[in-house]
Amino acid sequence: MAILKVSRLGHPVLRSPAQPVPPEEIASPGIQRLIDDMIETMREYQGVGLAANQAHVSKQIAVIEVQRSPRYPEAPEVPLTVIINPVVTPIGESMAEDWEGCLSVPDLRGRVPRYSAVHLRAYDRAGHPFELTAEDFFARVIQHETDHLNGIVFLDRMENLSTLAHLAEWNRYWLG
Repeated sequence: MAILKVSRLGHPVLRSPAQPVPPEEIASPGIQRLIDDMIETMREYQGVGLAANQAHVSKQIAVIEVQRSPRYPEAPEVPLTVIINPVVTPIGESMAEDWEGCLSVPDLRGRVPRYSAVHLRAYDRAGHPFELTAEDFFARVIQHETDHLNGIVFLDRMENLSTLAHLAEWNRYWLG
């Protein structure tokens, strides 16, 4: 496994929609290696999710995992989830605003409104279709990562840029 270079805001790969992965290619050694490297990279940088285009690969693949993250200390644990060609549908109209950060926008946090619950349809890393319903933080991460796959970063979703904060100041004044 390898630690991949994470693309940063300004790199065109972050603003371009990623390409779907043909289901018959999911089991290929190249896609499986990419998934393993994405997981390793996400864990190395203490992220809770990583989209393939954040690793300079324009494929609709994202990995999500939450394990006692120092970046999100209050977040509930989420088991390792690989999503390929995701389709996300909001459940209801309820939205919540909360803090988000991004490995591609280092050292910044901002308050982002997201749907409180979503339905996800995707393929897993074995190429099997699956569906799940996610709420709260898990739903937020799914929306954040699928936004990446559509060329959108969390800054685009912020309604009030006055909440944008440098991480050191956020830790001092907002984290509590």
